[in-house]
Amino acid sequence: MRLYEASENLTDRLAALRLLVHHGLEGADAAMRLFYDRYRDNPLVLDKWFAVQATMPNRETLQRVEVLAAHPSFSLKNPNRVYALLRSFAAANPVGFNRPDGAGYRYLAAMIGEIDSQNPSVAARLSTAFRSYRMLEPERRNHAESALRLLRESERLSRDVTDILARTLDG
Repeated sequence: MRLYEASENLTDRLAALRLLVHHGLEGADAAMRLFYDRYRDNPLVLDKWFAVQATMPNRETLQRVEVLAAHPSFSLKNPNRVYALLRSFAAANPVGFNRPDGAGYRYLAAMIGEIDSQNPSVAARLSTAFRSYRMLEPERRNHAESALRLLRESERLSRDVTDILARTLDG
């Protein structure tokens, strides 16, 4: 926390914040509030605030991602914000995304379905997080495949997402 408070630039402040949050150190919540209050009007930096939380390497991160998806500063209509939260979670948090119970896969698949109606290209890009699911051990692989198949059964998927799902599942 002393490093965070003594930081004179964003790079150092963000590094200290990441250490506090990812290691569950004392002061992490206070630093998150300070960072948000300082940068809430700077969209690009605020994206980093979302990404730090989405990449916390633990099983409980999914619950935090769900809460952050309802945060007033989050919008599914903002591609950068979607990537900062959801893509960071799926692509840079193997512990949280690949939970043994499959909850990370189900959540991302549901969000892809929701985003697809607004922005098919963003939804398709998120769908690529599943491309390597066949390399997972059987239990996780089955959960991921089940989430993908459920998503594919949606009535109104865009051509972009349908194409990614077909290549992922049939490839």
